[in-house]
Amino acid sequence: MVTPLALRSLLVPLLLLLGFNIASGTAKEQGTSSQISLDSNEPEKTSIELYEVVFVVQSQKQSFHANQATKLKQDILLQAQAFSQHLPTVLLIHELSKHEGAWTIIPIIPHLSTTYGKKSWIFFCEEQTRIQIPKLLEVLSRYDKTEEWFLGKALYDEQSTIIHHYAFAEDPVVFKYPDFAAGWAMSIPLVHRLAKQLKIEKPFADFTIDLKHEGKLVEKENIFFAVKTCKKFHQERIPIVKKTWEKQAALIEYYSDHVDSSIPTQYLGIPNTERGHCGKTFAILERFVSHAVPEVPWLMIVDDDTLISIPRLQRLLSCYNPKEPVFLGERYGYGLGTGGYSYITGGGGIVFSREAVKQLLTSGCSCYSNDAPDDMVLGMCFNSLGIPVTHSPLFHQARPMDYPKDFLAHQVPISFHKHWNIDPIEVYLTWLANEDDPVLHQIIRKPKIERDDL
Repeated sequence: MVTPLALRSLLVPLLLLLGFNIASGTAKEQGTSSQISLDSNEPEKTSIELYEVVFVVQSQKQSFHANQATKLKQDILLQAQAFSQHLPTVLLIHELSKHEGAWTIIPIIPHLSTTYGKKSWIFFCEEQTRIQIPKLLEVLSRYDKTEEWFLGKALYDEQSTIIHHYAFAEDPVVFKYPDFAAGWAMSIPLVHRLAKQLKIEKPFADFTIDLKHEGKLVEKENIFFAVKTCKKFHQERIPIVKKTWEKQAALIEYYSDHVDSSIPTQYLGIPNTERGHCGKTFAILERFVSHAVPEVPWLMIVDDDTLISIPRLQRLLSCYNPKEPVFLGERYGYGLGTGGYSYITGGGGIVFSREAVKQLLTSGCSCYSNDAPDDMVLGMCFNSLGIPVTHSPLFHQARPMDYPKDFLAHQVPISFHKHWNIDPIEVYLTWLANEDDPVLHQIIRKPKIERDDL
């Protein structure tokens, strides 16, 4: 019912506001975690009517996602008509607030408290969540709606990771957070307390780190891949790309600070920088709309230590119209509580429609230095243009081991990033390779874990 990627760093300040407890009030006394308890020691059932529940769908402005959220809203209301005479309230976040950080939930807590204060529960879900209303009401009825409850399927990190700012590094297991894809709920008393506390104590984190699809596959000839690299990684990282996902790319170029005909690499006149790479990224964008490369609808910029599944990307892109400005990947946020912006984190790969690149370059928005953080500058530029970030939890800034197993269990991921302390080829084969991937037939390995496609 809810996604960890979109709200991960939000959950640090949120849980701190909750006093480090997933479930508070009587939940604390009974030792209840965010996993809804089904044991014999559950609280006595209380009466709950459907109109007492406010559904909040974590929707996005981009047309495909807005349509998916609207279909979910219609399904909830259709179920409600057959179940109750009083329809529930169903809110779509992209319509609810113009606040750039509304996807992090915290900015809308005061609104939910004042507008729906006479309800009993706020239930959060994703556009792909499927809800059985009778069962949801049955679960909510197990908890006293006059107490403070924070309910959901509990996830936790097996080790501290950067995706949670290394929260609770000494014992990451104590930092439990809900699986957003499974849905989660807060009782109104808890919403009221959060709203009051937010007036006193603002969330302290600047960065917000992350809360399937149909259609005809986008032809691989319609996706141009731009790999950012530098001379010192030509022998270390580029061979991994060539042994794995490059084999399924129709159009790919490598951009470096050094021309190497054996790869081959392109030099765009931008010297290498230790961090940021904004100058190189904008040079790639300029090249993409020039006559130097084929005119195709889609561009994906990746690091040389990013692993991706091209067939899954093809399927995902079938959901979007490249004639619209699409800026797609794993969403992070910066300064959202103080007028900041969302952006796509570069490590998991950034996807642009041609229209998005054209509007960006026409706007004149550019890097303030070659080593500025390219992903954050892009976020600022698109935010100023009114082009929303389109978030997908299938892109990953980190390695598989950096995510909870339960979170990845219901995903068919598109990308992972970083080669630290892993065998990147094994990660590719285990997590990203399809059965028809030529790499599977060239490398002898253990049997691949079967995973359903998108």
